[in-house]
Amino acid sequence: MQAPGGPEEDPSAAFTFGGWQAPYMSDDVMGEINEKELKQPVEYLLGRKTYDIFAGYWPEHADFWPLINDNMKYVLSTTMEKADWKNTTILKNVDDIKKLKESDGPDLQVWGSSQLVHLLLENDLVDEMRLMTFPLILGQGKKTFADGAMPRAFTLIDSKVGPSGAIVAWYKRAGEVKTGRIDV
Repeated sequence: MQAPGGPEEDPSAAFTFGGWQAPYMSDDVMGEINEKELKQPVEYLLGRKTYDIFAGYWPEHADFWPLINDNMKYVLSTTMEKADWKNTTILKNVDDIKKLKESDGPDLQVWGSSQLVHLLLENDLVDEMRLMTFPLILGQGKKTFADGAMPRAFTLIDSKVGPSGAIVAWYKRAGEVKTGRIDV
């Protein structure tokens, strides 16, 4: 999940595949999905590193994704004191996220933010997921899923496959993990 948008996006830990997602986003299916996602009436929950990347880019590119500037953004950070990007609130801990999640308001979307995703999964704070799977193996970089996530089951609510082989699947929380036995 590291640096899908370009080589300069996140080269941490000597990551050499920045921009890996770009070749898959130009087909009609992926373009349609992306266009729809960018128009959702949501608020955004971002980790500090993703926030810094976004805040350095999106204010100057509002014509492509106006809602990222206009809608509310929440950034989880224990070190930030002030946010210069408009419509941004700083959250300090998991309890702040829980309060936000329990409040009335639009849905929250997380973009990127691998450490934040891990924290949300560890604390059972994920109700829905949109997973994008691409036909490549990078062998390095940040991971979406890490050890420590709370076990849980999800139900597929929609999926699309692009001609590039990219798959987008939307999942909704389905309760506890069920186990059984496969008899042959």
